[in-house]
Amino acid sequence: MGGGGRWGLVGILKITQDGEIEVLTDEAEGVNFGTTDDVVVAENGVLYFTDASWKYDLHNFALDIFEGRPYGRFMSYDPSTKQTKVIARDLFYANGVKISPNQDFVIFCETPMMRCMRYYLKGEKEGSIDVFVDRLPGTPDNIRYDGEGHYWIAMPTEHTYEWDLARKYPYIRKVLGFMEKYLKRPPVEKNSGVIAVDLNGKPVERYYDPELTFVTTGIKIGENLYLGNFAKNFIIRLNLTRYPATAPSSTT
Repeated sequence: MGGGGRWGLVGILKITQDGEIEVLTDEAEGVNFGTTDDVVVAENGVLYFTDASWKYDLHNFALDIFEGRPYGRFMSYDPSTKQTKVIARDLFYANGVKISPNQDFVIFCETPMMRCMRYYLKGEKEGSIDVFVDRLPGTPDNIRYDGEGHYWIAMPTEHTYEWDLARKYPYIRKVLGFMEKYLKRPPVEKNSGVIAVDLNGKPVERYYDPELTFVTTGIKIGENLYLGNFAKNFIIRLNLTRYPATAPSSTT
């Protein structure tokens, strides 16, 4: 996730080695970005990125989700023309972005919809969008490629009964939104972690912990899995050789 932060800016920034900052883009179609989220750079120099919500900033992300309206956008920025293009609009909290190893499509996630979409850059489907992976066991955030044929999708929380009720009933979202803004809402997040999918979006393995919440980034480097967290000040390292994923036990 990204946001205004220290510089009071929300957008795509170019920062030189000397620390000079240039705002490349901070609006599209006359609408300013609210939560510029993730960005990737294609080999031809074009940037692909998401604005999770043009209405809410990062610190109010939960209000966007509880409102349940599509304020997210998936866009591109071409440095050669300095043009920002809206590729997909009306997205539900558009999140992590990653380009495929062959540079033929870009993946972006919709957090509350528990799915990641695919935008084709080449081939017969060029310019079209379809579903890359759907019905994830949790809410996807950032997505990273490990160079070994797998995408690692972070999930701040597992799909829970409480979230399911909130998705179905606007009244419950309204109550949760009120509590988020003025009181302290009860925690509904659990089993945070990451899921690995192959190049076709097929789930391969998953790592999570019942007491863990708000994991927003996961990447495998060598034999270790590294997890970043949105709410806690730590990084988790898990040795996958010593602690490999195991199949869940079945009951009869």
